[in-house]
Amino acid sequence: MEDWEDREQTLFRSTAFGDDVDRPLAKADGGYTYFASDIAYHKDKIDRGFSSLVDVWGADHGGYVKRMRAAVQALSDGKVDLDVRLCQLVRLMRAGEPVKMSKRSGDFVTLREVVDEVGADPVRFIMLMRKNDATLDFDLAKVIEQSADNPVFYVQYAHARAASVARQARSIFPDIDLSAAALLSADLTLLVDDGERTLMRTIAGFPRVVAQGAEAREPHRIAFFAHELATQFHSYWTRGKDQPHLRFVNEKQRSVTEARLALAAGVGRVLRSALGILGVGAPEEMR
Repeated sequence: MEDWEDREQTLFRSTAFGDDVDRPLAKADGGYTYFASDIAYHKDKIDRGFSSLVDVWGADHGGYVKRMRAAVQALSDGKVDLDVRLCQLVRLMRAGEPVKMSKRSGDFVTLREVVDEVGADPVRFIMLMRKNDATLDFDLAKVIEQSADNPVFYVQYAHARAASVARQARSIFPDIDLSAAALLSADLTLLVDDGERTLMRTIAGFPRVVAQGAEAREPHRIAFFAHELATQFHSYWTRGKDQPHLRFVNEKQRSVTEARLALAAGVGRVLRSALGILGVGAPEEMR
């Protein structure tokens, strides 16, 4: 350490706000550090009146959280909250095999290329089905499969099935009233099967899931909910194939049919709402 020389340095006293050490704002050549730029970025948000800030960072930036929170506290006199969400990496796969990428060689796949290949709906849904701190394996082959193993297809197909119930009902009861008012007046006490009641309970819990997801900033809760509701709906539909008395449309039991139409409409409306929150389409038909 014989060549050590003292020099002046501009520091942010972040230890006064909970950080481990004070952080430099200027480099030896007079330029600003990345941290100084980050402070300016957050100051602009605070100056524009925002009282709650959310940053989304890669998991490799976890060591920067303390210093940035300290800066926001200093800039706002402790009045502004900074929530930093650390996201794990996405591993891109194709039919179970990793897609090879390398920063060093400049060989990588952009998000635009993924969207162009598989579509926006699968990308949005799959990316939102995991907590931000969980590693995600994104399989380009699986997300375009029309199977139960593809969660976005599974949920969208449930919505399309719910819509098909109304079309089937009209073909058997041409005069049936499928307006919202008519469905609201259906006698739901006729729905006594465990599968029907499970669907009703799940539907009733949707507002709470949305509120909790928003409060915790965890949109994956809505994706999970949509997949669970789709699973219950598909299960009940399959039972109806083997047990005709459970089918949604029964030409010999109009009142029960009307109650089940209300149930199917409720499933469809909630799935459509959940998919809409996630920015994913809700098709009426899928072939």
